Amino acid sequence: MTINEYWSLWEESGVELQPAKQKKSKTRTLVKGETAPANLKTLEDVQKWLGACTRCGLCKERNEIVFGSGNPKARLMFIGEGPGADEDKQGLPFVGRAGQLLSKIIEAMGLKREDVYIANIVKCRPPSNRVPEPEEISQCLPFLKAQIDLVSPEIIVALGLTAARALTQTDHNMGNLRGQFQTIAWKKELTLMPTYHPAYLLRNPSAKKIVWEDMKLVKDRLGL
Repeated sequence: MTINEYWSLWEESGVELQPAKQKKSKTRTLVKGETAPANLKTLEDVQKWLGACTRCGLCKERNEIVFGSGNPKARLMFIGEGPGADEDKQGLPFVGRAGQLLSKIIEAMGLKREDVYIANIVKCRPPSNRVPEPEEISQCLPFLKAQIDLVSPEIIVALGLTAARALTQTDHNMGNLRGQFQTIAWKKELTLMPTYHPAYLLRNPSAKKIVWEDMKLVKDRLGL
């Protein structure tokens, strides 16, 4: 396990590693990205606007841009942190082991992958699967916001701490965010359910029960 993976494991768990007297704010101040064109009508328009993106350094080592996939009018949207090695090869989100587990979660909710929309906070793989930098996130957020606006889901599930913090613009840990619906205001008010990332569940199977509790809240809200 690399030091980045070790740190992510503890941070995802919601355990505060820093002594209270040294605690500093982790609120992410994002650099403002591009303003979306006014004529975006479809997800294909957003993809054309994104183009062969070179807006941040993640473009230097990527193989494929992972835009997002699924039902363009989905009631439920899942947003993860960023592509991994398998996603970087295929250009599709959540196709590796974590993606297989996500598919099982979706099916357990009585849905299919084609019923939902899946995307990530960043669209290019960070080197060695490190956590995306704030500036990298800021460059991708306008495109994600445009996707959210067009899909217009009833509920967004934020998979993992990076996604949850980027969407809520807070520095809370997952233990404080999950288990309750969050409201975020973009173009309109959005309903968000933060929960643990499937990759975290692969390392910590006991957390599957916690995620299922969160998904039951989502199911109930959607009337599934």
